[in-house]
Amino acid sequence: MDARIFKPGRNAMQSGRAKTRHWVLEFTSGKRTTDPLMGWTSIDDTAGQVRLEFETREQAIAYAKRAKLSFQVEEPREPKRLVKSYSENFSADRKRPWTH
Repeated sequence: MDARIFKPGRNAMQSGRAKTRHWVLEFTSGKRTTDPLMGWTSIDDTAGQVRLEFETREQAIAYAKRAKLSFQVEEPREPKRLVKSYSENFSADRKRPWTH
């Protein structure tokens, strides 16, 4: 079986970092088919529904090796933070003039 190990990103509706601190092992095998009547997507292998969560990346890799899974690790991309204070909106050395 093939597996993917990754750290999930935050939801677009979240402002915090909840549910993004753990590593997930997700199975990627199985053939996806589309139902001709309803258009729903189905998969022929139920292992695609399994998501295992681990505290660290090393634990997830150790599990995949113990279970003899072929796996791929996706490194997380950390967002670049632009730290500014509210008072910078009114500073004298603003690059663009105040319009209000």
